[in-house]
Amino acid sequence: MSSTQLQDTADKLAVVETLYRFAAGIDLRDEVLLASAFTEDAISDFRPAAAKAGFEYPVLQGRQTIVAALSGSLAGIDTTHSVSNPRVSVVGDRAQVDALVEAQHVPQSDHSRHYLMKNRYDVKLVRAGDAWLIQSVTVDNVWRTGDPGVLSGV
Repeated sequence: MSSTQLQDTADKLAVVETLYRFAAGIDLRDEVLLASAFTEDAISDFRPAAAKAGFEYPVLQGRQTIVAALSGSLAGIDTTHSVSNPRVSVVGDRAQVDALVEAQHVPQSDHSRHYLMKNRYDVKLVRAGDAWLIQSVTVDNVWRTGDPGVLSGV
């Protein structure tokens, strides 16, 4: 394997690792880990998935805004996010990944209720030193099951 192929493989793994940091940051309620996945001026667009679930969610801009919004809106919910089927393309210091993310949501106060979503993530990233950071992420829903009221605390 050539050094170019090794670098390409390392970049692709690092890009997927960024999605793992994002998911683990949410699930572990670790705001520092969650923030480590985003550029300072990142954009998070959950509107396509939210619309299919029957609610509105604004486009979030800026690392701190994204972290605060996700941490706040999921504060009373236990979550598990599983990232699968990543398809990564890297060109220089920019990357794009399309992945499936299954997100389970269960109210901390009532584990008999749940809301499970299978979402498609379209993510654009930039290289920042040795790491990759999310510049923008758009989340669309493929399917969902359960009680959507779980997401709104109802």
